[in-house]
Amino acid sequence: MAADTASEAAATSSGQIVIVGIAAETADGERRVALTPETCKKLVATGARVRIERGAGRGAAFTDAAYTDAGAEIVADAAAATDDADLVLCVQPPAPARIAAFREGATLVGLLAPQADAARAEAIAARGLQAFPLERLPRTTRAQAMDVLSSQAGMAGYKAVLIAAQLAPRFFPMLTTAAGTIRPSKVLIVGAGVAGLQAIATAKRLGAQVEGFDVRPETREQIESLGGKFLDLGVSAAGEGGYARALTDAERAEQQRRLGEHLRNIDVIVCTAAVPGRPAPKIVSAAMVAGMKPGSVIVDLAAETGGNCELTRPGETVDHDGVTVAGPLNLASLGAVHASEMYARNVYNFVSLLLKDGGLAFDWSDELLAKTVWPERPADPVAAVG
Repeated sequence: MAADTASEAAATSSGQIVIVGIAAETADGERRVALTPETCKKLVATGARVRIERGAGRGAAFTDAAYTDAGAEIVADAAAATDDADLVLCVQPPAPARIAAFREGATLVGLLAPQADAARAEAIAARGLQAFPLERLPRTTRAQAMDVLSSQAGMAGYKAVLIAAQLAPRFFPMLTTAAGTIRPSKVLIVGAGVAGLQAIATAKRLGAQVEGFDVRPETREQIESLGGKFLDLGVSAAGEGGYARALTDAERAEQQRRLGEHLRNIDVIVCTAAVPGRPAPKIVSAAMVAGMKPGSVIVDLAAETGGNCELTRPGETVDHDGVTVAGPLNLASLGAVHASEMYARNVYNFVSLLLKDGGLAFDWSDELLAKTVWPERPADPVAAVG
């Protein structure tokens, strides 16, 4: 009879206290932290020993004293926090040299993007780490409380609109003044995922005249529920199971023609369309930008994966014949306090699946673990019958 591997456990040795390590983030502009005092207290309550590098929470306004009060041990540097930890939590992936110093067989949880960096992937494999890139988490109802992509996208959508309002040479709301009436800005949000819907809500709160565009017609109700108008270009990409189907060449050309005409009267575009693990779809062409009126603004939230606008330069704000195109990066970090609180709760909810009887254990029959771990685990062999 074949061994039952469905509930395989890989726990720390009996009675051993799990050491959780958190180092300060080192990526440019990153202010978030993977563990807040709130979630630190919860981890300590499970019996874990938490080590956090001095100042790791400073960018998100969490003091060392707050962590100490929550039961953490403040240590001098990243090595002291993570090198002998059983479980390492992070926001951005650690550098390959840091990973190479981790304890062999340790567990690493965060936004790791291992396939985006060969050196990082090699370092993870060389140390035999159980790596859980949370961007791979299945998008199921049960996983909602662990969905870091959604929680961080909400902050990014909010910040993108505030950046657009700052760059725009116009008011967003309608104003009646002694100098006459100022008409509201016309704002188009491209993409109606979590970031897009938050962007629509934020632009509406600022008083703009807001439209939302998505290739999925079923998003109309969500857009309208937030006070926006659904932009219907007469081309439906409705597919099976709520997913968009691929457009034909003729449909795509017609959609692009109608969108280009519509953009001539738009003051601000916020682009949010993204596909996890793939380059962002190109929606706004250079020709469309050329047809927009001077003083218009495009903020491309998808800049990190190439951008929805053909003229986006990641990390830069440029002028194209009077149209400002901004490609800000890591927008969620601009709201580091609330972004960290949401992220840390997501991480704690996921890590709770790994903690059992004071140790780390991996139940590979749980699809949230099995589909998130990297490298992917080979399928269990089917027992022979006979």
